[in-house]
Amino acid sequence: VQLQAFGGGLVQAGGSLRLSCAASGFTFDDYVIGWFRQAPRKEREGISCISKSDGSTYYADSVKGRFTISSDHAKHPVYLPMNRLKPEDTAVYYCAADPDDYCSAYGIPLPPYYWGQGTLVTVSS
Repeated sequence: VQLQAFGGGLVQAGGSLRLSCAASGFTFDDYVIGWFRQAPRKEREGISCISKSDGSTYYADSVKGRFTISSDHAKHPVYLPMNRLKPEDTAVYYCAADPDDYCSAYGIPLPPYYWGQGTLVTVSS
């Protein structure tokens, strides 16, 4: 199983980035897919999740209204466009998969069943 996030970078506050996740080695339809992040000296934070069963989504309050998760069944099963970025969004972002039909009330479980190499997002003030 391989999961890898792409698309991070340096952006000014108020700007946008679009993260993508490449995944292989498991049956996507049997998993929920999501994103979590970890900032320096902070705990991991689950920020978004999408269910393949019914397309339902979860967003943490910290990103609600600014980030949008979407998925397809091709090479990059999940995307995370991030708008109106804030300095507090600075973190390493990881995509993850968990064997469940629906996202939980807290998004994707931490630690998730699978996760891979993250991508660094840095938002300057």
